[in-house]
Amino acid sequence: MGEPEELPTCGIIMPISPVDGCSEEHWREVRDIISDAIETAGLTPHLVSDADDVGIIQKRIIQNLYENPIVVCDVSGKNPNVMFELGLRLAFDKPTIIVKDDKTAYSFDTSPIEHLEYPRDLRFTRIVEFKEELVEKIKGTLDKAAKDKNYTTFLKHFGTFKVAKLDTEEVSGDALILEELRALRELLVSSNSKTLPATAAPRKPRVISLCLRDIDSSTFTKFWDELKAMDQTGVLRQKQRGPKHHHIDFDRDKTVEADRLLKLARKYESNARWLPPPKYV
Repeated sequence: MGEPEELPTCGIIMPISPVDGCSEEHWREVRDIISDAIETAGLTPHLVSDADDVGIIQKRIIQNLYENPIVVCDVSGKNPNVMFELGLRLAFDKPTIIVKDDKTAYSFDTSPIEHLEYPRDLRFTRIVEFKEELVEKIKGTLDKAAKDKNYTTFLKHFGTFKVAKLDTEEVSGDALILEELRALRELLVSSNSKTLPATAAPRKPRVISLCLRDIDSSTFTKFWDELKAMDQTGVLRQKQRGPKHHHIDFDRDKTVEADRLLKLARKYESNARWLPPPKYV
């Protein structure tokens, strides 16, 4: 059985570290909620700061902000990095959905744009409603952008502007490697640092998830036991995201036997798939 068709990407802009009294764990829960809505809408969720290759993170973020067909931005807590990335996306005038929690005030510059709101305490019933609203908003926004050549998220409501564009060109593999090395060298020189300090934070794993959307608890237990017997060192955690919806998270920087794992998952759930698809294995 071949790999399932790769779904279009929905970029995510949101806080990932403590801000405005909310912990890192809180933002992980919010990311799971947004990601689940994106998957339900038929797209692959992806933080704009993530990439399959190694490169300079600022370049990666800008490229994703420009190329992703649609982006969901959570402005809760008004994190400066989030607001900057939202500004870039709006400058490209591409489909963007803004969400925020009920404790965060509207920002003057973006208040004319509709915001979907969710409770900061993440209470279940309201989160269910929020996810349904977000699914419909994603589908509706993509449909309108595809059908209306004059569609605009922000800029064209205020006049005629020349929308920012990123020029792309094909380069050889050697040229790309040299460019990345040069950029990395400049980054190191500018920071006047040849080695990482002993107190540097450990690397955060880049996550790839095996998604099983229709598997009951007893069947999942059998699958989980067989998975553990395979001794996959890349396993990070397993999460239940609904009555029959489970995710197994893997560290994509470690050895992941993607084909073998997918075959095992489909033994128990025929529609199992990777999120995002593991292009490099």
